[in-house]
Amino acid sequence: MFQQLFKSIQEKVIVTQEEMELCKTFFIPKKLRKKQTLLQEGDICIYNAFIEKGILRSFYIDEKGNEHLVQFAIEGWWITDLSSFLTNSHSIYTIEALEDSELLLLTTAAREALMDQIPMFERYQRLLLQNAYIANQARINSALTETAEEKYINLGNAYPGIVKRVPQHMIASYLGLTPETLSRVRKQISNKS
Repeated sequence: MFQQLFKSIQEKVIVTQEEMELCKTFFIPKKLRKKQTLLQEGDICIYNAFIEKGILRSFYIDEKGNEHLVQFAIEGWWITDLSSFLTNSHSIYTIEALEDSELLLLTTAAREALMDQIPMFERYQRLLLQNAYIANQARINSALTETAEEKYINLGNAYPGIVKRVPQHMIASYLGLTPETLSRVRKQISNKS
């Protein structure tokens, strides 16, 4: 169950086998069925979730009832509402499984204790936050400057295989496109091939 997590940690920091074994004790294994939620809008986010298997999405619904997909998280990725998780505030997001999924959950208290006991885990968390901030900036730049076709191509690069695993209306929502526009973009790309 910890294979993807250990791979993620070892790609960023050096830890001993003993530290890896200790690390396991801080996580709560959790299975979610397709369409089951990890976090509901309005609740306080109590978990930072690592995806061992499956795919999750984070989204919010605006005042008009329109759904806005903020993030996909695939195997080897983390997902949470970081603001709610760190500040104990109510979340504006819902986090839902798009496939049957296996997660490793980390509470705020467990995260702090883990960073105290395994200092390299704090470095690992810092590197994750740095990468998330960089990805967030890239996403903003994409939304402001890229064509619909560029957004779609870059999505495939960031999330390999995602277009085969996720309904197209969710891909469109993530990219800020209508489903009709996404359909046209996909057709244009296939015509170029």
